[in-house]
Amino acid sequence: MSLVKEGGAMMYQVPVLTPTNYPMWAVKVKSIMDAHDIWETVEPKVLGEASDQKKSKQALAFLFQAIPEDMVLQMASYTDPKQLWHGLKTQYLGVDRVRTARIATLKRELESLRMKDGETVDDFVTKLSGLASKARSLGYEFEEVDLVKMLLDSMPKSFLQIVASIEQYFELDSMLFDEAVGRLKTYEERIR
Repeated sequence: MSLVKEGGAMMYQVPVLTPTNYPMWAVKVKSIMDAHDIWETVEPKVLGEASDQKKSKQALAFLFQAIPEDMVLQMASYTDPKQLWHGLKTQYLGVDRVRTARIATLKRELESLRMKDGETVDDFVTKLSGLASKARSLGYEFEEVDLVKMLLDSMPKSFLQIVASIEQYFELDSMLFDEAVGRLKTYEERIR
């Protein structure tokens, strides 16, 4: 997304939806629509409030610009930006039951994930972060404290000493994930 300034007015380049970028696309589009004061046509601030027809048409036009051409005809039956937004969300994230099942599967994967002997902390953290990122794209955000605990619980026996030290001497409820990773990496470098 780039910002272009023309004659004192800011204009935003419309990000285009692809088969793999829906979570990031949704954040960018919502932000741009909010900046142009048309997001309220998708999510009204007051429930039941009728949206301004002009803004509704602007929002619909914006959303049609933000989807690939091969989807335009597929989505052409939507005449309301809220319907179009929710149609895209359902298509890319699935219906609530499917999304809930996906999140549950990711949680189980995260809970059963273990660092293997010989695997580096960086490689393991990449796997852990990737699964947490997938959950985030489905609308579920893991708390920092949960990620820290999952990370520490997933360490092999060779890391038992540092894990016990971290748990004993640091407040896990306020420890940042990156801080825990840094401490484990420092220990890893020392034992090699």
